[in-house]
Amino acid sequence: MVKNLVSVIIPYYKNRFFFKECIDSVYSQSYKKKEVFIIYDNEKKDDLNYIKKIISKKKNIKIIINKKNLGAGISRNKGINRSNGEFIAFIDSDDIWVKDKLKKQVSFMRSNNIDLSYTSYEIIDEKNRSIGLRKCQKNISYENLLYDCNIGLSTVIIRKNTQTKNLVSFPKIKTKEDYVLWLKLSKAKIKFMGMENTLTKWRKTNNSLSSGTYQKFVDGFRVYFIYQQFNFIKSVFYLTILSLNFLKKSILN
Repeated sequence: MVKNLVSVIIPYYKNRFFFKECIDSVYSQSYKKKEVFIIYDNEKKDDLNYIKKIISKKKNIKIIINKKNLGAGISRNKGINRSNGEFIAFIDSDDIWVKDKLKKQVSFMRSNNIDLSYTSYEIIDEKNRSIGLRKCQKNISYENLLYDCNIGLSTVIIRKNTQTKNLVSFPKIKTKEDYVLWLKLSKAKIKFMGMENTLTKWRKTNNSLSSGTYQKFVDGFRVYFIYQQFNFIKSVFYLTILSLNFLKKSILN
C-alpha cells in the first residue's frame, strides 16, 4: 500500500458519449497522487480503441479488459484487487468530479480519522443541465441505511487499512451492489462520515441500468432477503420504506 496514493476505479460499459468528460475530471484534480483503473466490461470491444486514444497521454492509468460482461460491481472488485493506494475512490464512467474533490475529501478523512467518506452531489441530465441536488447526511448508521440510502457511489472514498481491506468487495447483483457494500461496512462499525460539499455530478440518463424501476425493485428485495438475511415479511417491509423514500426524492428532484 502506497501512503497518500488514491486508487481511482472506473468500470466502463457503453458510455462513449460521456467518458471523455469523466476521465478529464479525474485528471484535472488538484490532488495529483493517484492511479486509475478502467475496467472495460463490454465483450464486443466496440469502444476499446476510442478509450485507448483518449487516455494515451495520461499517466498511471491501466485498462483491465473483461473477457465477458461481468457487471459494474464485479468489475470494480477487479480494480480494487489491483489497487495500490491508501485510498480507493469510485466514479462511474458517465459522472463528473469537481476539481478539488479528492484534495478536500482526503483532507477531511485525515482530519476526522474516518475510513469512509461521501459527499453531497448534483444531479445532471445528458446535456449537463442541473436537475437536482442530493444533500448528504453527515452521520449515518446501519439502522439508518436500512431505511434509505443517500450515499452516491461516485462520491465515495474508502481508506484501505486492516479494518476495511477484506470487507471492500461488491456483490454480484445488477443494481444496488453499492448499497449492499455500504450496509456491510456500516454493520462492521466502519467509521462513516459525510461532507456537505457538493463535489460530484451524478448523471441521470434515460437508458441507464440504475434507472430501471423493475430491476431496482427486484434487487432491493435481494438486499434485505439475501444479503441481510431478513425473513420475507421483514424484507418487504424495508423494501416498501426504501421505495417510498426513493419516490419522495424523485418527486423533489
